Amino acid sequence: MDKKEIQNRMGKTLSSLQDQLLGLRAGNVTPALVNKVVVDAYGSKMPLNQLANIGASPDGKTIIVDPWDKTVLKDIVKALQAENLGANPISDGTLIRLAFPPLSTERRNELVKLVEKYGEESKISVRNIRRDEINNEKKAEKDGDISEDDLKKNQSVIQEITDEFTKNIESVITSKKKDILES
Repeated sequence: MDKKEIQNRMGKTLSSLQDQLLGLRAGNVTPALVNKVVVDAYGSKMPLNQLANIGASPDGKTIIVDPWDKTVLKDIVKALQAENLGANPISDGTLIRLAFPPLSTERRNELVKLVEKYGEESKISVRNIRRDEINNEKKAEKDGDISEDDLKKNQSVIQEITDEFTKNIESVITSKKKDILES
């Protein structure tokens, strides 16, 4: 059993959850809301952050996109509209502004459900890793590579790691839900 490898795999799951949650708006807007936007430009699909500077206004209600090459401005606007972010992109010929309205109670509740869904998917992923590792340990014991006592000890360690990551996932979910409901 490689404890570090198990922690690494479960850590990737937690990291993936945190990345997903960055893309969800809770109160003030962040450039992370447009991280996944892909633009058809120069004959290929390119991430928005490779075509423009992206920032948030000081009031936290508007994302500002400043394309490096103004010839792709229309393509960026089109991609932002297709992404359905909850704000209509407005271009003045040089900059694109995405002004986000305040979140409605209904939208906040939808976001909370989405956070819970992402959290549950992450917990399932962590449990799947636990199952795989325990099966590996049982196979090692069956093959005579480890003793029955080692099997029980390793299963206990795997469960402790699983409990730790499940608790961390729950903490991240709770924090994000609080941000959404209170902002």
